[in-house]
Amino acid sequence: MKRRGAAARTAGRILLYLLLTAITIVTVYPIVQIFGISLRPANELYSTSLRIIPEGASFDSYRKVLFEKDFFVWLRNSAIVALAVSVFGVTFASTSGYAFSRFRFRGKKTGMIVILVTQMFPATMLLLPLYVIMSALHLVDTLLGIIIAYTATALPFCIWTMKGYYDTIPVDLEEAAMIDGTTRVGAFVRVTLPLSAPALVITALFSFMAGWSEFIVARVIINQQKLYTLPLGLESLSSTFQTEWANYAAGSIIVCIPVVALFLLLSRFLISGLTLGGVKG
Repeated sequence: MKRRGAAARTAGRILLYLLLTAITIVTVYPIVQIFGISLRPANELYSTSLRIIPEGASFDSYRKVLFEKDFFVWLRNSAIVALAVSVFGVTFASTSGYAFSRFRFRGKKTGMIVILVTQMFPATMLLLPLYVIMSALHLVDTLLGIIIAYTATALPFCIWTMKGYYDTIPVDLEEAAMIDGTTRVGAFVRVTLPLSAPALVITALFSFMAGWSEFIVARVIINQQKLYTLPLGLESLSSTFQTEWANYAAGSIIVCIPVVALFLLLSRFLISGLTLGGVKG
């Protein structure tokens, strides 16, 4: 019986590994194909071949994207927007989540439900009112305009994440700090925030992604080429009569590198933050 049980567990593990391997291949293969397209020479841009490394492969498209396009202008604008959204997202979500977690006030439950309901509306539904508001505030064609828009759209998820994580931190730790003489703000800054590092990392990363890769809102608010972010810059490589597929693919690969690097560096915080943050609601 023991041997049969061990054999069954071994067979289950093998099937699980095979399934995970298949899922990994399906997930990675499109990215590998994009990399292959970025290596295509000019005479094979419209080839339908599925070869990963094409004949006459070269990195010329990467050179063109980096040095013949306004790539570093797009990169600068995206970095400014993404970092600003990260700072505002962490600041507002950490304080708002703390208020919803620790304080009792009228409308608390309703407020959390309203914040959650806002996640149900797609970005396309909000484009018109968002543009009207930005136009009234004279924020159209400004980086500040899309920073505010991205921060507003990222905050609901971030607030829920922070609130859920704060609920897992015992209130006794803050009370002990206040008994020792610190204030409520001091206990929050010195005790609660350091213990919330995983959730803060998730909030920062989600906010960064909102500012780094979003396209639709930026397409509506930004018209000047000097203010283009990376998604808008890559979109400009496509025109009615011709699309620079190799350059487009090369730019896409380059844009993904910072995000992948961040995920790899912060992976240990992401796992603990997502699991512990979901213990309580």
